[in-house]
Amino acid sequence: MRQNLLPLIMLVTILLCSSMAAADEQSEGAKNKLSVDDILEKVEKRYALSGFTAGFFQSSTLKALNITDTAVGKISIKRPGKMRWIYEAPDRQSIITDGVRLWIYRPDDNQVMLGVAPSYFGAGKGASFLTDIRLMQETFDISLVKARVPNRLKLKLVPKEKTVDVTHIYVWISPQTWEVSEVATYNTYGDETRLEFSNIEFIDDLPDPLFMFTIPEGTDVVELGR
Repeated sequence: MRQNLLPLIMLVTILLCSSMAAADEQSEGAKNKLSVDDILEKVEKRYALSGFTAGFFQSSTLKALNITDTAVGKISIKRPGKMRWIYEAPDRQSIITDGVRLWIYRPDDNQVMLGVAPSYFGAGKGASFLTDIRLMQETFDISLVKARVPNRLKLKLVPKEKTVDVTHIYVWISPQTWEVSEVATYNTYGDETRLEFSNIEFIDDLPDPLFMFTIPEGTDVVELGR
């Protein structure tokens, strides 16, 4: 009797596996029916408030030296162009911009570097496109690519103006929340900077002083690009 049941069990197993595979294909197919415009529209709607805060984990890899550094901290962003990156470990550092001016403060070195935000964050460096999702299509050629991470959509962003600093950017988006969960930026040398965001909180009208910096007395000042 058991021998007679074996072919039937095998048949049912095959049918179930086939059904599950078909369901997976349908799920993937449904996900892929979303166009880039559809995805960006939903992300833009999610980021409709003027600002947000989040925790971040950053890994930076120099391909030629096979070296990877990591850091953790908090980010605050306000549209348009305002950003505040506070690195908490392993080294303390603040990168602050009001959209025009840039301050990079390293308290342990008693040093602040002054610069211009557009040049420092050009071509999407530092995930600067998050300050205005609506401008992504004006700045990048965007395509939808296959994501290896389950339950994630993956976009590839290629700057329309070619630069050495950024050749392309990958952006992972959660289709459940339409939040950007991860960003990976690559340059012509194959170096990678990857940012993973957590505990995203959308806040309207973050205070402008948050994106300005007063240089502490006695701090060494270095001007970038000079």
